[in-house]
Amino acid sequence: MASSIGNEKSVNPVLRISQLDALELNKALEQLVWSQFTSCFHGFKPGVLAHFEPEVKAFLWLVLWRFTIYSKNATVGQAILNIHYKNNLSQTEKYQPLSKHQKLWYLIFTVGGRWLEERCYDLFSNRQLQSFCKIKSYINFGAGLLKLCGLLNFLIFLQKGTFATLTERILGIRSVFCKPQSVRQVGFEYMNRELLWHGFAEFLIYLLPLINVQKLKLKISSWCLPIAGLPNSENTLAAHCKECSLCGEWPTMPHTIGCLHVFCYYCIKSNCLFDMYFTCPKCGSEVHSLQPLKYKIEMTELHA
Repeated sequence: MASSIGNEKSVNPVLRISQLDALELNKALEQLVWSQFTSCFHGFKPGVLAHFEPEVKAFLWLVLWRFTIYSKNATVGQAILNIHYKNNLSQTEKYQPLSKHQKLWYLIFTVGGRWLEERCYDLFSNRQLQSFCKIKSYINFGAGLLKLCGLLNFLIFLQKGTFATLTERILGIRSVFCKPQSVRQVGFEYMNRELLWHGFAEFLIYLLPLINVQKLKLKISSWCLPIAGLPNSENTLAAHCKECSLCGEWPTMPHTIGCLHVFCYYCIKSNCLFDMYFTCPKCGSEVHSLQPLKYKIEMTELHA
């Protein structure tokens, strides 16, 4: 029993990618909470939250801090990835939770800092006095300096793998695994299938525009249908004039291409424009000339 408790209190280093994933999950949660909160005010007058937006955001982040850092020593993103904050100022290597002072200073640096930045921007944006301009310049200089320090801290984090944010470095809090991580068994069969399918799909996307699908379809249909000798007689021409060889309907503005078959004008014209080597799907004859059909057929013959 004692050994199991000792194993639970032992800490393990966290990978850089896991710490960055936890930060991204925290940002996604904040955006989700804010979008859900603002959706409650869609029926109100536009701009209701505009004047109090920094305070409303600060209150929401305060609620999140109360149920994450204050009660569980971990943010939502860290809890999903089995990560907790450890008091790095303690001398022992065992897991030590954050002190109350560290939690309060974390609240001040994160929630209070963002609220101060947004509220100060609103306060000094429309001020034209010289004193307000100086204060605004000092605030902008301080914000730029903090961002520069954050960049330097991120570069150090990439090298050493500890303290992903400047707040963590200042307060001395570190992300650790409270439970030992088991070795992951990764199978690559699914990945191989996905790579093979994506490669085949990209090959088809590249190849299909080079294939004349319409001509290939007509060629196959001409092979499948038996071609019999067609005598050049008026009776045979009248029989073929009752339907378009492409759409199978009564031909509208019937035209011929030099063979015994008849086409709608729009059917044959669109196919000739699409394929300059268009051939008749019935007999395989090439287009010699597109001519209107002069043979008159009454619509009553369709029902005969």
